[in-house]
Amino acid sequence: MQLYSVFAIYVLFWVTAAFIILPIGIRNHHETGKEMVRGQSDGAPANFRPLRVLLLTTLLATTMFGLFYLNYVYGWISIDTIDFFNSRERMKDV
Repeated sequence: MQLYSVFAIYVLFWVTAAFIILPIGIRNHHETGKEMVRGQSDGAPANFRPLRVLLLTTLLATTMFGLFYLNYVYGWISIDTIDFFNSRERMKDV
């Protein structure tokens, strides 16, 4: 696998992990009991911690990418492993 491919796949894992991590632990002002700033949206987060989100996102993305790369190297799961309906065999007949 080329270095650019490794980087691109890692970025995809990182963005996916960010969408998984972002809503975890977020509370709005009504839930925390804090006073709202004038003009603020009712659903705006009151306890957003970007450093925590970056750290957890990087940790999750690195773990997911590590499993992906190990599967790429050792071939634990392949197309034949998850082909429950023998579609590859049926495509050869067409």
